[in-house]
Amino acid sequence: MTPFRPLHDAWTVRSASGDVRAPAAVPGCVHTDLLAAGLIPDPYLDDNETRLTWIGRTEWCYETEFSWDGTGHERTDLVCEGLDTVAVVELNGVRLGETANMHRSYRFDARDALRVGRNRLTVTFGSAPAYAERLREELGERPGAYTEPYNFIRKMACNFGWDWGPALVTAGIWRPIGLHGWSGARIAGVRPLVTLGDGTARVDVHVHVEKTGAAEVSASMGGVSGRAVVPEGRDEAVITLELPEPRLWWPRGYGEQPLYELRVTAGDDVWRREIGLREVRLRTEGGAFTLAVNGVEVFAKGVNWIPDDCFPTRVGRDRYAARLAQACEANVNLVRVWGGGLYESEDFYDLCDRLGLMVWQDFTFACAAYPEEDPIGAEVEAEAREQVTRLSAHPSLVLWCGNNENIEGYADWGWQEALQGRSWGGGFYLETLPRVVAELDPTRPYWPGSPYSGSMDLPPNDPGHGTMHIWDVWNQRDYTVYRDYRPRMAAEFGFQGPAAYATIRRALSDEPLLPDSRGLLHHQKAVDGNLKLAAGLKPHFPVPETFDDWHYLTQVNQARAIQLGVEHFRALWPHCAGSVVWQLNDCWPVTSWSAVDGDGREKPLFHALRRAYADRLLTVQPHEGGLALVAVNDTGRPWRASARAVRHRFDGAALAAEDLALDVPPRAAVTLPLAAPVAGPGDPADELIAIESEGCARALWFFAEDRDLRLPEPRYDTAAEAVPGGLRLTVTARTLLRDLAVFPDRLDPAAHADDQLVTLLPGERAEFLISGAAGLDERALAGAPVLRCVNDVAPLRDETARR
Repeated sequence: MTPFRPLHDAWTVRSASGDVRAPAAVPGCVHTDLLAAGLIPDPYLDDNETRLTWIGRTEWCYETEFSWDGTGHERTDLVCEGLDTVAVVELNGVRLGETANMHRSYRFDARDALRVGRNRLTVTFGSAPAYAERLREELGERPGAYTEPYNFIRKMACNFGWDWGPALVTAGIWRPIGLHGWSGARIAGVRPLVTLGDGTARVDVHVHVEKTGAAEVSASMGGVSGRAVVPEGRDEAVITLELPEPRLWWPRGYGEQPLYELRVTAGDDVWRREIGLREVRLRTEGGAFTLAVNGVEVFAKGVNWIPDDCFPTRVGRDRYAARLAQACEANVNLVRVWGGGLYESEDFYDLCDRLGLMVWQDFTFACAAYPEEDPIGAEVEAEAREQVTRLSAHPSLVLWCGNNENIEGYADWGWQEALQGRSWGGGFYLETLPRVVAELDPTRPYWPGSPYSGSMDLPPNDPGHGTMHIWDVWNQRDYTVYRDYRPRMAAEFGFQGPAAYATIRRALSDEPLLPDSRGLLHHQKAVDGNLKLAAGLKPHFPVPETFDDWHYLTQVNQARAIQLGVEHFRALWPHCAGSVVWQLNDCWPVTSWSAVDGDGREKPLFHALRRAYADRLLTVQPHEGGLALVAVNDTGRPWRASARAVRHRFDGAALAAEDLALDVPPRAAVTLPLAAPVAGPGDPADELIAIESEGCARALWFFAEDRDLRLPEPRYDTAAEAVPGGLRLTVTARTLLRDLAVFPDRLDPAAHADDQLVTLLPGERAEFLISGAAGLDERALAGAPVLRCVNDVAPLRDETARR
């Protein structure tokens, strides 16, 4: 392999004035360098963010010295895999080049600037906000969801602040940098494009080379090999490999994920990657939006993914693995990489390949009109060509999407009048990006944006066509409104809830901690976010009187909202072919729509999502003026079983029962109307339906909202015992316990419970495995605020007593 020498040591960073200087970690960024040197407070704590805006407004100079022995390669290049963002690169005082795009790499011929012996490398970063503001003045204002000019620079948009993230505008060498010496030829890119047919897999290996003469390239995988010559005047060859009886790659839940090593050589240069063999199609006729892998249509049990940290170099393979393992535990099979963030690292996509997580990849445009003129136009095409080539080897990548909400913004947010005829990005989404994908990766579908209905002549958020985002729920309407929609693909919908208690306590010094205390409000970035949390509680619960009740009920409400939406959308299969929940993760400690908070702790929503996305689901849905059981079978085997539906009084007494025969084909949903004696309550305030079948979670239906129920004062017994892996807490109900949850992080931040929000009838019991901590006070586990259920909330108890 041709030698690559990383240049990651002995860096310093200083402000242009020289007033601030520190050792620098490369890869890294200025915020983490200043934090490590003790020069700034942690931006994630309290409201420290507000005192650090000067960092993004400052010019920063990164420097290092290294020795070079003058090795005799024909070329020696300085390779910069990621510079954030507006940079000038100098070697020994020689200007090698300039950059203005965080989303692409750069390669500079360094041979003439290198010296035998000591060398000085300098990368000077200008202010990203100042650059974007200058370009805005030059090209003309463009509307967007936020006032910051993130649409005038090719940089992670959410770096400028979002409705879940802080404004921490970074700069630095954020991906590896080093010297690459080579002679004759080097591999500049490999695109293995897979097609299937007649029991074989065909891999067309497109090899792009940079060379000084003619070059021979070779490729091999699965015992099959081939060669080609790249003649003078050309820079690409195609080697076709045909594998008989291939082992196909499948999404998780649909099959295995075998990978084959593909090895490509050009002279001394070698490229290796494990790839999967599969085909993906997007069915759109009649308004549908259905992904099919290897000819099998898939319901997308999805989540939206944002950058897992405002400082991306802090997210390594272990952290990606932990977060994606949580996605798998929640029964997710698709992750949408949202357009306001990044094209993620190789580790992210490699892990998705191995886990069977399909990736929907947005191009990096979000919630704004983008100028199409140069320099933005040229950068967009270069970025797209690089990223489509880079990611083409990953079987997990199943969809390219042009943008997030920009077509909707142009059509519905009043942009056209504000634009006054100026470009807004439509040329990117409808011409440039589909052309690049068609040229470089025709094996994958491309969709111009989300939401988008398949034609600029249709409303972009039309529920009957393409992808839909549902945000009247949360912003204006109650979550039960999800049932009013029949989308073809629910690509974004969400509901807020606060982070775990231990996460809040680590981040905030508020005393006392209140829903509207200063720090907690600073860590609520949504406009009127706390008012919307209160409005979301109002139809379902009395106003909570304490912080502990507020924290618990808002988390419960978030979980119930998303579980209701997901179950409804799954019950619509195959009309609706997916739900992509906003959002899986957070980038810092914040009140948001996430299932996993900024410290990696799972909120109650996570456990509700795991149940709602189970391979076999029972859900009660309104149906033709009554109620029905919908049985959803997302397995490859028929589901034949019996189910029993019982209408209970809250004291456990059975009032009516019905036996149901489940006969659900593979990958299907079947609706079974419930008989009137079960579906019709005698006393809605004191009754519920429970439907059980072996091998899946119980379905429940309450006839009224909690504020109108006569929930009993909770009575239960607890027992704790040490078991391998932690402590088992057993709760035995003596009354109905609604949405029972245990929050051991209130006792020890390292403690974690394996389940939440379990409803028990009298006489039933639940077991919780508590791991990650030793020596917990077992008595403290037995009551509030650690052990909670809805019927221990004070206003509900008072209301029940009055009734």
